[in-house]
Amino acid sequence: MPRTLRIGTRGSQLALWQARWVQSAIQTHWPQIHVELSIIKTTGDKIIDRPLSQVGGKGLFVKEIEEALLAERVDLAVHSMKDMPAEIPAGLAVGAVPARENPQDALVSDHYGALDELPQGARVGTSSLRRAAQLLHQRPDLKIVPLRGNLGTRLKKLTDTDLDAVILAAAGLRRLGLADRITLLLSAEQMLPAVGQGALCIQTRDGDPLVSPVLGPLDDADARTAIAAERAFLTRLEGGCQIPLAGFAQVSGKRVTMTGLVAEPDGRTIIRESAEAPVEAATGMGKALAETLLARGADKILESLQSNVR
Repeated sequence: MPRTLRIGTRGSQLALWQARWVQSAIQTHWPQIHVELSIIKTTGDKIIDRPLSQVGGKGLFVKEIEEALLAERVDLAVHSMKDMPAEIPAGLAVGAVPARENPQDALVSDHYGALDELPQGARVGTSSLRRAAQLLHQRPDLKIVPLRGNLGTRLKKLTDTDLDAVILAAAGLRRLGLADRITLLLSAEQMLPAVGQGALCIQTRDGDPLVSPVLGPLDDADARTAIAAERAFLTRLEGGCQIPLAGFAQVSGKRVTMTGLVAEPDGRTIIRESAEAPVEAATGMGKALAETLLARGADKILESLQSNVR
């Protein structure tokens, strides 16, 4: 067993909560190991005035931390799984996926209790193309307002500006003790979550003989299976923050079910399908679900969006 482990993490309040949770879990199982945090500023932390879809999308919150892990400046890294790009750099691996927090999106509003209670032309804050497309599909009258910053900043903007509501991940609010700010949890039918939403990714160097055994007790089999399906779906679609796509898998006994969607940014077209398979076939199911969406017309949406990005 190593005597000391260094966890690479971003410095936001939520990222530090997640890293400290992993730190505590490791020390609970292995009290002889000293665990310390190494705060690393990422590109995503530096660019806060533009939507992620305009500056490169997924990878902005992990690249510098992954570089530190490869350079052995840290021994493991803790990320939000939904920030992870489809492809993981050579030499790195997902060392553990802890039990998943609530994956749903949350409506937060000071005046309205549901989406259908929002007035005509209501202003809703989110910088997520996935959220915006699903909102506009149900309520094309809504005005989507770009919203960046940490949770505290986004909640403050709801109070201090003329926003009628914001959409946030329930997991972050719950982890930071802000569950009381949730006006309504949105069902997967209303708002299909992002791939990996609510899950943590504990990243390691591939095959690290010291760190890998330490993380065994933190790994949750059901969460890992669901994430494997979702990330296979993401990989096949080559998805990033520039594409409105969603994918959510759940394990029940020995079966895994998943729903995925691809949408046009304005929400006019949404292609949505579900699939089911034995847990041992989760990865193949995620890929096959992506193929189904592509065959139904998602390929044309993706081609159009990717040509616009280029």
